[in-house]
Amino acid sequence: MTTTVLMVGTRKGLWVGRSDEAREEWSFTGPHLDMEEVYSCLVDTRHDPPRLLAGASSSWLGPSVRRSDDLGATWAEGEVGGIRFPEYAGASVERVWQLVAGLEPDTVWAGTEPGAVWRSDDGGRTFALEQALWDHPHRPQWGEGYGGQAFHTVLPHPSDPASITVAISTGGVYQTRDAGASWEPRNVGIRAEFLPEGQQFPEFGQCVHKVARHPSRPERLFLQNHGGVYRSDDHGASWRLIAAGLPADFGFPVVVHAHEPDTVFVFPLNGGDRRYPPRGQARVWRSRDAGETWEPSGSGLPDDFWVGVVRDAMCADTHPAAGLYVGARNGTVWVSTDDASSWRPVVANLPDVMCVRAAALA
Repeated sequence: MTTTVLMVGTRKGLWVGRSDEAREEWSFTGPHLDMEEVYSCLVDTRHDPPRLLAGASSSWLGPSVRRSDDLGATWAEGEVGGIRFPEYAGASVERVWQLVAGLEPDTVWAGTEPGAVWRSDDGGRTFALEQALWDHPHRPQWGEGYGGQAFHTVLPHPSDPASITVAISTGGVYQTRDAGASWEPRNVGIRAEFLPEGQQFPEFGQCVHKVARHPSRPERLFLQNHGGVYRSDDHGASWRLIAAGLPADFGFPVVVHAHEPDTVFVFPLNGGDRRYPPRGQARVWRSRDAGETWEPSGSGLPDDFWVGVVRDAMCADTHPAAGLYVGARNGTVWVSTDDASSWRPVVANLPDVMCVRAAALA
């Protein structure tokens, strides 16, 4: 019988949910890592039993990467928290914004604030800094988005271990094709609308919010920018705007369907200080043709919704009938098991939801 595991990271701890393949009835445990900010989480299905990882931050002890091999019953952390800058770097990790499984069995990638990318080859116990990216000549000019300067996207190539795509707010998209020996910006065509006219397409400095792709089509990337939704069909060498038909081009998450590489989901928000959906109606927008056309989905979602959905608070599972999950800053998580046609809540009244990750376990 297949089990579904759902990790919900919040501003005040982590909740772990379980259901069967139907995903109708759920049971949750938590708070785990009570009163710690959990900005990233990972269900690592390469292990048996599966390993849960969480990027947690304590106001007293700082950030750490925690791991559990018993679905949250107990938690351990790596050496000195598992992720620390070398002394010569003159920096300290403030938050762990991203945890992603790599191509090799025990490789885990992390993205942090301040902007750095890290690699672990021991399942998340210890992490090594990607030095060439930290030393990149652009780094002193990277700014900070509203949430801070962070590598929030790390996309290891699904078949080429030497290729990794990352994104930072604000700095844009960078990519290595030589296993981290060098990194190049990949922002051609992405507009930085906050810059003066005539300077809005710089080599770097864009406020990218999230990048996603499907493993069966790694050359195609989808990107939610500070203003605009984009697609690249050449592995990030160039980007094309695909926001036509959306009610707003601002937003944070972008998610690709688990089995359909042309199906992509976004959650549009008003820009500026009004970071809630247009007209206060919670809607997931779906495209089945790689962003050429869009349609809204709101059945089961609230029409009076005055909060946001942050960049890692939307995800998909890998069931044959793939589920899609949306977590909001009002502490509610919804699931759809019919390609975002209808929604139902699975948990409510949690603290601000910062991230959700789900997986189907045999």
